[in-house]
Amino acid sequence: MSDRFGLAGVTADSDAAPAPRPAAPDALDRRTRARAAVAGSAGNLIEWYDFYAYAYTALYFASAFFPEGDRTAQLINVAAIYAAGFLIRPLGGWYFGRYADRHGRRAAMIASVLLMGAGSLLVAILPTYATIGAAAPALLLVARLMQGFSTGGQYGAAATYLSEIAEPGKRGFYASFQFVTLIGGQLFALLTVFLLQTAMSDMAIREWGWRIPFFLGAVLAGVFILFRDAMHETAEPAGKGDEAGSLRTLMQHPRAMLTVMALSAAGAVTLYTFTTYMQKYLVNTAGMDVTIASRTMLIVTFAFLLLQPLLGLLSDRIGRRTNLLIFSGGMALFAVPLLGAIGKAQTMGSALLLIFAALAIMSFYTSVSGLFKAELFPANVRALGVGLGHAIASAIFGGTAEYAALTLKQMGHEQVFAWYVSAVCAVAFVVALRMREPRAHGHLH
Repeated sequence: MSDRFGLAGVTADSDAAPAPRPAAPDALDRRTRARAAVAGSAGNLIEWYDFYAYAYTALYFASAFFPEGDRTAQLINVAAIYAAGFLIRPLGGWYFGRYADRHGRRAAMIASVLLMGAGSLLVAILPTYATIGAAAPALLLVARLMQGFSTGGQYGAAATYLSEIAEPGKRGFYASFQFVTLIGGQLFALLTVFLLQTAMSDMAIREWGWRIPFFLGAVLAGVFILFRDAMHETAEPAGKGDEAGSLRTLMQHPRAMLTVMALSAAGAVTLYTFTTYMQKYLVNTAGMDVTIASRTMLIVTFAFLLLQPLLGLLSDRIGRRTNLLIFSGGMALFAVPLLGAIGKAQTMGSALLLIFAALAIMSFYTSVSGLFKAELFPANVRALGVGLGHAIASAIFGGTAEYAALTLKQMGHEQVFAWYVSAVCAVAFVVALRMREPRAHGHLH
């Protein structure tokens, strides 16, 4: 692929809207920093809304693209395409990380959001299997690969941008909004589907209504361009130099890269266990009604969102390393008893409290997830190091979490998965114990 990615060129390099020159850190006042952080966070929210819209509408469009076989077979086929979005993330993390380090964080973020919007638009207008045959699921796969590639790039660019635009001394608070908007995108997608279910019949949604969330995602990606003037570039574009955004330069920081991957692995396996997989776990293992399980997860996910800025602010006082030690040590100790207790929960209230306890521990990681990684790398490979390291770990440990849990359950060894989560977090604890405090000794000052 060319470094001059087409979408970025349209938004960041056109004569009509030239990218602003990077401002010196001290030149930006608090209000300007806040506006820039809101604009950058809006892009992250749109990105994740588009990504989750696929998961939440799959039940309705599965038969449109895979008419053969029973309902389960259709959903498995759709899930396989969903998984492909995870597998391509490392490639997106590498490409957009390199692009952000060479041409600016702002340009990379805009290009990533527009690519995600293009993928959503493609899904929205796709003919069904009945119209074009096998080309329909093939094009669905293309759209999902576009979205996965985009998501892999958005993480590193957004984490780097929010870390660099933040007011010194309040970076934890600013950077926590990366996960606020990630969770917000998930909730927005859930709300959109809920409104569809309220306003339309089940048959109408299956026939054409499922396309509406994807059209909305494409429109939101286009609207994001209106925010671009509020996004001040935070790093001088390095162009096509040998060092900026290169894997060779990144490999000069092996300890930082391994630290990012180990802690991202623990973060990914716990995130997907206690969020996306948890609804299925409540139904299949705890025997909870699907409606109650959905309501439980909606409430607890909103509470999870509210925790992010609080624990990000706390990290500005106690340090990122302390946050990471609480997360990894807490999960290593409590993943097994928490999953065991949730699997036996008899009421919605008890399930809420137990899942919230797990997410509260995990919030010590998610609130500083992008920030501590950005603090480990110098500016010329920061976006690449954050994006690529996170994407590799997320693809391996996050993308496989649900599959591993369900496979072990099918084999009659469901509790082994809980010990697996605990073991991954124990490794992360050792890594966090050996790391230096990024806030004090890192590259981001």
